[in-house]
Amino acid sequence: MQSWQEIGMQISAATHSTFTIKESHAIGGGCINQAYRITDGARRYFVKLNTVNSFAMFESEAAGLMEIHQSKTIRVPLPICYGQDHHSAWLVLEHLDIHHGIQGNAADLGTQLAAMHRVVSKQFGWIRDNTIGQTLQINTMSSDWIHFWRTQRLGYQLDLAKANGYHGRLQKLGEQLLLNLDQFFSNSSPLPSLLHGDLWSGNYAYDANGNPVLFDPAVYYGDREADIAMTELFGGFPANFYSAYRHDYPLDSGYNLRKLVYNLYHILNHLNLFGSGYHHQAEHMMNRLLAEIR
Repeated sequence: MQSWQEIGMQISAATHSTFTIKESHAIGGGCINQAYRITDGARRYFVKLNTVNSFAMFESEAAGLMEIHQSKTIRVPLPICYGQDHHSAWLVLEHLDIHHGIQGNAADLGTQLAAMHRVVSKQFGWIRDNTIGQTLQINTMSSDWIHFWRTQRLGYQLDLAKANGYHGRLQKLGEQLLLNLDQFFSNSSPLPSLLHGDLWSGNYAYDANGNPVLFDPAVYYGDREADIAMTELFGGFPANFYSAYRHDYPLDSGYNLRKLVYNLYHILNHLNLFGSGYHHQAEHMMNRLLAEIR
């Protein structure tokens, strides 16, 4: 591939040690980027590749990984460098031998995530926008969490859905929900916690020593319940993850309803990314929420 020489030169500059790529192996599993393991015979790195216009996505992902790393709470693959040429954009990460499954300590994952969520900012949002999947995620800072979720999360996704041709009942339900969003927070006072932002089961694993590792973040500061809610969305995490998390950082009452508010964001995003297969689920979630409004 034409970009490999440039990537090798950039790794050399970033690490202050000459790195010439001798082998590159494609790695499956990603649905957005191409992924490779590269080596010079001694050192290995993990590389994500995409089109040139993906540079900003990789730049924000690197920044998000560093935000989590600097919290000193849970392991992430460290970014080495990112860049672009006329052919591709890329992100080079520390290569970790990771695995999914029961060999890792899910209780440690819960404990370390609770510690990460105790890292707070002065406001909700983040210093930069990033992406959730391939969708722009707006992170303009706000002191008002409900306003942030209404405008920069649900409202933004509903506007995208309208632009994608989803009108009618979806929009009517969405409008009613946005008008009454504050009712779901009567017994909750969220703090602007450091969030992974895209915490489904495909975005964590364990290193060779069984320690938890998070990757592919969509970082911002927000209600920690948004992270916990997403862990339940696509299959869930192990039971000892939840018990350890709740032991260290109990959830507020009303979470079981608010998690629908938070997961609706991801279902709307899937509707916008992948199409009408998520249309009924989005409307069903909004109907359930609206049925709770007094």
